[in-house]
Order: sequence, then structure tokens, then C-alpha cells
Amino acid sequence: MARELKLNELRSELDTLTYPATREDVLAEFDDVVLRFADGDERLGDVVERITEDVFVSPDDLEAAVYNNLPTEAVGEPGQSEGDG
Repeated sequence: MARELKLNELRSELDTLTYPATREDVLAEFDDVVLRFADGDERLGDVVERITEDVFVSPDDLEAAVYNNLPTEAVGEPGQSEGDG
């Protein structure tokens, strides 16, 4: 059964890995994780497969790579940040 994570819970899961971690390490550890966003969901493994880096040196590195490969609707529409006004 898949584990579901909201995006704001992702970091605590990424912190459980030993770094540096390879893309294969990440896929093996989080194969059953589904990320939930306001407008849908996606398997974390599918997101990781789009990442071009092969090694992540820290949780920050992996988190940035994941966020950079999420669909736009997962992290908000352009122009809708709280800083816009």
C-alpha cells in the first residue's frame, strides 16, 4: 500500500536517508510514496526519475531537485505567491 505524503511532509522523509544518496537509493527507499498536492498527486518515484542528477549530497539537494521537477500545479500557479500584489 502506498504511503501518502503532503508536500510539507516531504522534508522529514528525505531526512531519513543517508547522504550522499544515489538516485537508485532514493527510488528504492521511496518507491511506495505518493506526493499529494492541492490539485492531485504523483508517485515520488516518477518525480525522481525526471531528475537528471545521479547523486544527492544532502536533503537540501534532493528536496530542491524534487521541487524543480514537480508539475506547476503542485507548487502553485505563476503569479500567485504571497509576495505578488
